[in-house]
Amino acid sequence: MATAEISTVILPRSPQGEFRNEPFIDFSKHDNAHAMKEALERVGDLLGHEYEMVIGGERLRTADKIESHNPARPTQVIGIHQKAGAEHAEQAMQAALKAFATWKYVPLEERVSLLLNAAHIIRERKFEFCAWLTYEVGKNWAEADADVAETIDFLEFYAREALRLSKVTTPIQYPGERNELLHIPLGVGAVIPPWNFPFAIMAGMTAAAIVTGNTVILKPSTDAPTIAARFLDVLEEAGLPPGVVNLCQGGPAFGQAIVEHPKTRFISFTGSKKVGLEIHERAAKNQPGQIWIKRTILEMGGKDSIIVSADTELDEAVSGVIAAAFGFSGQKCSACSRAIVEEPLYDVFIDRIRERVAQLTVGDPAKNPNMGPVVNAAALQKIQGYIEIGKKEGRLIAGGNIVETPEKGYFLEPTVFADVAPDARISQEEIFGPVLAIIKAKDYDDALDIANNTEYGLTGAVYTNDPEKLNHARRAYHVGNLYFNRKCTGAMVGAHPFGGFNMSGTDSKAGGPEYLYLFTQAKSVAEKLR
Repeated sequence: MATAEISTVILPRSPQGEFRNEPFIDFSKHDNAHAMKEALERVGDLLGHEYEMVIGGERLRTADKIESHNPARPTQVIGIHQKAGAEHAEQAMQAALKAFATWKYVPLEERVSLLLNAAHIIRERKFEFCAWLTYEVGKNWAEADADVAETIDFLEFYAREALRLSKVTTPIQYPGERNELLHIPLGVGAVIPPWNFPFAIMAGMTAAAIVTGNTVILKPSTDAPTIAARFLDVLEEAGLPPGVVNLCQGGPAFGQAIVEHPKTRFISFTGSKKVGLEIHERAAKNQPGQIWIKRTILEMGGKDSIIVSADTELDEAVSGVIAAAFGFSGQKCSACSRAIVEEPLYDVFIDRIRERVAQLTVGDPAKNPNMGPVVNAAALQKIQGYIEIGKKEGRLIAGGNIVETPEKGYFLEPTVFADVAPDARISQEEIFGPVLAIIKAKDYDDALDIANNTEYGLTGAVYTNDPEKLNHARRAYHVGNLYFNRKCTGAMVGAHPFGGFNMSGTDSKAGGPEYLYLFTQAKSVAEKLR
């Protein structure tokens, strides 16, 4: 990498005390706001530099390039990256296989220390990484901070979980034997993260794989490759040996080659339903020389609902829906895209939503508005298409327009449709933008039926003061992450293991006590005592 210098490796760190979530930054404090502005200036001076592909610790360049652009200022280049093709897949695989031969035997404590060292480095440079997220994917300050904090949480949590997993044993000791249950690594895995949480999800999937002894071929999103390159710098500074993580920025051809490679042992993917299912299908086909069934760890889409019961605190429900629908311009798989409102509260709920949406600000995330841009021109066009569909399927009560800026950024107004049918396209299809559909329910049972009527099952929420309604939702609301009297976004590592049902993926429960099992295989060992 042309612009980064590897610092002296810090001393190995050990977990001290129980896991605690990383505190969020209070940007209302002058010192924090000033620090963020300074970080934006410093990082702004680093934009446009070129980053190498990293295979086996070696920096490589290709003739073809990938350019990352600021979605708020599309002419501004964030980073120039190499474009790995299918021809690089074998090179990356051989480097990862070579590293796996030794990495799988590295003492667990050293792998744990690597993650903790990385968490320490990121914590020390928190504002800097927030600035990179603001520039590369358009996150405002709070959204960027949440992404960075979750990155630190994943590193700290998986380090501790790896130590806990190493102590797991058989339920009983059979008389006359010594019985063990060893969780050993799988091998070389492909890690294919998304652009919307380009730091946290990318780092979390990578960290879970390597702390359990696997090696990784990391293919970041073409919309957020600079964050991945910066993360690899952190890992190397923290003590990462060559070949354990191989950074290959590339497009679909490279991704397909890695997924289909006979030596790929697992694929960890977060992204769209379409691509996730394609990966699952390709991984299921046995290739010549392949001696295992590839494991797929898939997090895909969502069509998430918040149920607003007639007995709830109205202002709380409105605030929760607004935050979940329009945070990061609705570009979260957990975002609330449907508010299902019981009939007695329906009209006043619409009035309150209209009032609150009118107060939201849209603009350059470096200036910290409520909403920044959508990620690219293709996303803008897709969302506009759904807005046109929504005009035919519902009643437009707010937004619906592009926000024009001198820099021609990809900005949309927060958009709300009322009187939407439960089976309408904007009620069923994932839009991934700042578009909310409001649906009227006859009663609570009807609301639950509507909430469960999509092919997805990721997140959901219920606002009600009735404990019986909450108990009913515990049993009947079919989502992987269910929230009561709070928004359906903002899963916290350790507290809210994240993953969904149905077409939302394989319910991997990232940030939970079961996640690391997905990157290991259990080996039972029985020794007869003499």
